[in-house]
Amino acid sequence: TIGTAAAGDASRLGAGPALILSFVLTGLACGFAALCYAEFAAMVPISGSAYTYSYATMGEFIAWIIGWDLIIEYAVGNVAVAISWANYFKTFVGGLGLIVPDWLSTDYRTAGRIPGLLENAPHILGIPIVFNILAFGIVSLITIVLVIGIRESARINTVMVLLKLAVLGFFVFVGWKYVKPENWHPFAPNGWSGIQSGAAIVFFAYIGFDAVSTVAEEVRNPKRDLPRGIIGSLIVCTVIYIVVAAVFTGIIPYSALVKMLATQQAEPLTLALQYAKIENWGSLFVGIVAFGSVVAHTAVLLVFQLGQPRIFFSMARDGLLPAGFAKVHPRFRTPHVTTILTGVAVGVCSMFVSIDEMVDLTNIGTLFAFALVCAGILILRKRDPDRPRGFRTPLVPLVPLFGIGSCLYLMLGLPPVTWVRFGLWLIVGMVIYFLYGFRKSGLVRNQVSPK
Repeated sequence: TIGTAAAGDASRLGAGPALILSFVLTGLACGFAALCYAEFAAMVPISGSAYTYSYATMGEFIAWIIGWDLIIEYAVGNVAVAISWANYFKTFVGGLGLIVPDWLSTDYRTAGRIPGLLENAPHILGIPIVFNILAFGIVSLITIVLVIGIRESARINTVMVLLKLAVLGFFVFVGWKYVKPENWHPFAPNGWSGIQSGAAIVFFAYIGFDAVSTVAEEVRNPKRDLPRGIIGSLIVCTVIYIVVAAVFTGIIPYSALVKMLATQQAEPLTLALQYAKIENWGSLFVGIVAFGSVVAHTAVLLVFQLGQPRIFFSMARDGLLPAGFAKVHPRFRTPHVTTILTGVAVGVCSMFVSIDEMVDLTNIGTLFAFALVCAGILILRKRDPDRPRGFRTPLVPLVPLFGIGSCLYLMLGLPPVTWVRFGLWLIVGMVIYFLYGFRKSGLVRNQVSPK
């Protein structure tokens, strides 16, 4: 994501070296949203997602909208992660001498800007055959593992975070020697518009920040410790991202990065190390970063692919989706129906769509959901001020208003086509809700007395 955020593409401007300001802007937006999210988590004494909290506090319709948006966060986001995994895996095995053909590791849209790819790909009836079998393969493997059974645990999340930090730390350690300060000039080649556009993209790197707030009921002193945990973790992440962005843009000049990403598909960290032309150990360093990224992305895929079926399961349990979505495998005790459906949808999409399209759609859906969460705090403070709260969002109404404003501002930095796709997604969701969910919901059934 930082490659497109820095360089831009045909539909948006890039931030250039000012990418570091994009990360600051996104970190602030996430901080406001997370503080609002924490109040919801503390009001509902169970672990869960924004869907669970909104259902219990704001009602079914808002919960449906948020749950429908969370499908974008988990499922569509997982498509983007799978494509990124495939890119790093291709780089890693390429260093071992195993060359994966470009037509088996690229989507059709991306292939169109890579010179010679469509012409050299196999053709059937004159149509070039191009798809990302690597992304489909890893999603299929993880789906099988999740159907058989694996539990989400703090250990998995901890390992995932440590792997990410290790990869980023290694990149900074190796790459800082090849930074050229002159590459940071001009600092903001596209002005504030580029910074806003970059922030809208790098929001993807912050997805999952709200997980800190879900432990509100387990914290001894939530009023003191929860804000510290949320703000502290966001500051640490933002500082790390800023350092990585500074090294990345210091290695590759903005003009060179624009030209490189216009004609090839590559992940930014390995691309930067390859551009630096490190002597002696260069290929080894690229391989280490690629392998670490493959492992870290695998962990992310596991967690996201584990989370989406839970959303479907909760919505089916509440009657908003068919009962089959809530089925549990008799042997493995896993939500196998939703796990398989999610795996098939994510796997098929990952073969044919581009990573930039999926990142944009993930970001706009997640930002909209968090804007609704912030708005929910304002509504509940007026409608139900006496409800017990283990944690209260500070400086209401300022924090929720800043949260809504910053989320909407980042959404405005996304391309118009993303807004169209998101609008269509919401329309489909509304149709499903009013034709099925509203009539079948548990709330409606419980309000009707049997004759």
